[in-house]
Amino acid sequence: MTKVNPLTHFIGGHHVEGTSERFSNVYNPATGEVIANVPLASKEEVQEAIGKAKEAFPAWRDMSVAKRAEIVLKFRNLLVEHTAKIIRIICTESGKTEEDAQGELTRGIESVDLAMSAPHLMKGEYSVNVGGGINAYSAKYPLGVVAAIAPFNFPIMVPLAQTSMAVAVGNAVILKASERVPMTALYISDLWKEAGVPDGIWTVVNGDKEAVNELLAHKDVEAISFVGSTPVARYIYETGAKYGKRVVALGGGKNNMVVMPDANLEQVANAFISAGYGAASQRCMAISTLIAVGKETGDRLAKIVQEKVQALKVGPYDEKPDYGPVISQQAKEAILTSIAQGEKEGAELLVDGRQAAITKESAGFFLAPTLFDHVKPGMEIYEEEIFGPVRNIVRTETLDEAIQLINEHELGNGVTIFTNDGLAARKFTTEIDVGMVGVNVPIPIPVGYHNFAGFKGSRFGDGQMFGPDQARFYTKTKMISERWVEPSEENKLSFAFPSDYK
Repeated sequence: MTKVNPLTHFIGGHHVEGTSERFSNVYNPATGEVIANVPLASKEEVQEAIGKAKEAFPAWRDMSVAKRAEIVLKFRNLLVEHTAKIIRIICTESGKTEEDAQGELTRGIESVDLAMSAPHLMKGEYSVNVGGGINAYSAKYPLGVVAAIAPFNFPIMVPLAQTSMAVAVGNAVILKASERVPMTALYISDLWKEAGVPDGIWTVVNGDKEAVNELLAHKDVEAISFVGSTPVARYIYETGAKYGKRVVALGGGKNNMVVMPDANLEQVANAFISAGYGAASQRCMAISTLIAVGKETGDRLAKIVQEKVQALKVGPYDEKPDYGPVISQQAKEAILTSIAQGEKEGAELLVDGRQAAITKESAGFFLAPTLFDHVKPGMEIYEEEIFGPVRNIVRTETLDEAIQLINEHELGNGVTIFTNDGLAARKFTTEIDVGMVGVNVPIPIPVGYHNFAGFKGSRFGDGQMFGPDQARFYTKTKMISERWVEPSEENKLSFAFPSDYK
């Protein structure tokens, strides 16, 4: 029997026990066992956390940006120093493989690296003598208390992307970690404190909708960053906007890999399987659908992919599998329902993960890979994002038809094309209506120093995840016009709109 650990919030620089008397179980998805109880914050607890963050903000804002960057650097070094511990926590509470957890942490550190450049990204502009001895300049200031609401599928990469720049440019940050994977966020709270972040500047509040609604409504929270499903992203954006917040809310993705007849199909199959089934397909940038252009391409590709999918190894992280479990029993059941619906709607089932022993017998939340062929628009498995190892093959006759299918879908997170034809690639990148586009790249997720966001129903608001736009999102710009008048200068009364400063 695994020991069940009571968890805490991290408020005012300290681990604080919950007082709401409401808790949620945290599971090890590989065993199905409860490993911790996480407190779900009440409205009053969230208000207390916001209050402490607000109190801490002025001193942090007034600290030199170079000193703040130095603290971020110390935090970065601590992440590297404690890599093994962080990976073990991620694997335990999310079910990821060690290799996947290492990759996630590495990408998360990219966001911390970019945050160290806050002194550069906070520079304003200056114009001398725009008229009559007046100098005009812009200056960037932090917003105040800001909040990030993180998903379960990336316990560290997404929280670091949402918060590192916010801390570096001088805000007080409240992270509402996913109640399914709260242990990673609580652990890095200790690293922030060790790095020298003042008490109250970094906060973790665990909770559910009650906590989220208070963050959205509270007058002292200036901005909200969210990553999750599209319906919730829409709710976060609409609610936050109603209360006058600055909001970026990233939703789901139904990401496609278009395969042209000239592509190397062996390479394509490997790329699709790694991008489609990695992390049990629980990535918003996972490739959901192969779109094969041409009948011969589709027939050859389906055969190659089917063989490779059947050979995938599924299991707990200590057995070195290709991927591990999905996050919960409820998630597994929803995925099984989607498979049954795909069969009902007439898709051809090439690989049925329901029949594998690990799917049927394991106490963990394992689901062997499933692959459908001849999937068509209108089918639920085509239209809806399935957050689990169920992938599709769609057939089109032309590249134009493939582009049209993708552009007509309500989601537009990521897409990629595999081809050796430069003209086809140029046509695709020009005409496709998707936020992140790849050419011969399995997952077109940009590195941490480039902006990240989808189009259409995959993003609400005008902010970005990752990249230099984070500095813009978490700061406000003042425009200052400054003039020093000579004591002897003649001062005349004028009611004209200022247009000539001579």
